[in-house]
Amino acid sequence: MRIEAVTVRPALAEDIEPLADIHDAAWRNAYRGILPGVELERLLGRRGVSWWDAAIRYKMRILVIDVCGAPAGYATFGHTRLKHLPFPGEIYELYMDPEHQGLGFGRKLFVATRAALRAAGMPGFAVRVLKENEQAEAFYEAMGGLLYDESVERIGRSDVPVHIYGWTDRPKEW
Repeated sequence: MRIEAVTVRPALAEDIEPLADIHDAAWRNAYRGILPGVELERLLGRRGVSWWDAAIRYKMRILVIDVCGAPAGYATFGHTRLKHLPFPGEIYELYMDPEHQGLGFGRKLFVATRAALRAAGMPGFAVRVLKENEQAEAFYEAMGGLLYDESVERIGRSDVPVHIYGWTDRPKEW
């Protein structure tokens, strides 16, 4: 595959269905066995085509990685939702279609998302990861993330431990 066949770009209206499919497949792959099955299905049901349509229409920050002209993953990002953190930005989600994992595309998408955060005036950012999602933790650690904090999030009826990783252009002692 030629390098020109892999690009990162903002999400477009025609990406709605592929993004819904990627989200569904990636979440099933990442969270099966971590989240109770009923809760996982409930969460997936909320993120269908209509959710993605609204996200794109309302200009949510979404980057898509295209592989040979088709979306293979996405990242959503913006200002941090965790006001107690010293990071102005946050990557809310970064998911690859399971068929495209382990090929370096996630790294390319992460680097592009980090550059977009910097360009938007958010050089420091955080990512929240379910503690049991060892694959995601390994990925973010490989991307230079430092474990900043731990918390618990309520997902449905379950309390789930979360690790918060941080990146900053200005070194700080945590």
